Amino acid sequence: MKKISLIHGPNLNLTGNREPSIYGRNNLESINEEFRKKCEQCGFECEIFQSNSEGAIIDRIHSAIDNCDGIIINAGAYTHYSYAIRDAISATRLPCIEVHLSNVHAREEFRHHSALAAVCAGVIAGFGKNSYMLAVDAMKGILEND
Repeated sequence: MKKISLIHGPNLNLTGNREPSIYGRNNLESINEEFRKKCEQCGFECEIFQSNSEGAIIDRIHSAIDNCDGIIINAGAYTHYSYAIRDAISATRLPCIEVHLSNVHAREEFRHHSALAAVCAGVIAGFGKNSYMLAVDAMKGILEND
């Protein structure tokens, strides 16, 4: 069975409480539960991780090399400037999909650039919790063509 690693970055542990008009009212645990169900429906195992620490996120990406077939990541603000996370994703050689709850292109200018996008198979943004579910469908398509 194929396995996906879902990685949540900084402040996503506050989802549901932090700026609900931007990030929605669903808390992270409810999003994770829907993600688990979606993975199961698509025939995937999944592991889910959240950290506010860049180093811990990089370590988790590295650990995916030996036990996962793909990565879905919402790196939060690290998306816009973490070349270290970008390099970690690139080093895995695993398919990776970048996701965002909000439409980053409709927000502040600094959010319009992603340091990660060039090493990801694609970017899904602006669909709230459904961004994660769409990413599972996209990953399924990638892995089935592998």
